[in-house]
Amino acid sequence: MFLEINFKKLVNSFKFAVSGIKIIFQEEQTFRIEILIAILVIIAMFYFNLLPFEKAIIFIMIFLVLAAELTNSLLERVLDVIHPSFNLQIKKIKDISSAIVLFSCFAALIVGILIFLPYLHNARYILDSIRP
Repeated sequence: MFLEINFKKLVNSFKFAVSGIKIIFQEEQTFRIEILIAILVIIAMFYFNLLPFEKAIIFIMIFLVLAAELTNSLLERVLDVIHPSFNLQIKKIKDISSAIVLFSCFAALIVGILIFLPYLHNARYILDSIRP
């Protein structure tokens, strides 16, 4: 049946996914850095009490960056298995894959600046008005 769910398979799928996240967290420094930045952004998001749609956009950007990093790491590992020794074409593919992550980070940074800048400006104005 269409809606029949095999919960054992579903639980196993989640276990595999969590295992993959653990592996990437343990083995990829950039992923750990991106998680740290994401945590700091989430704290700032709630500190400045962003509007719901702004929070949604921030979460989308965070997951975009993390998904790009996961995809990049996956591709690099597959290519290392396929061709363990140095190959110029594989290096180019890996570089392009890394550029996707960098591009998504720049996009997230721009979106973050556009969303947080008015809040930071207001916070500065408030601080300036209470200083003697």
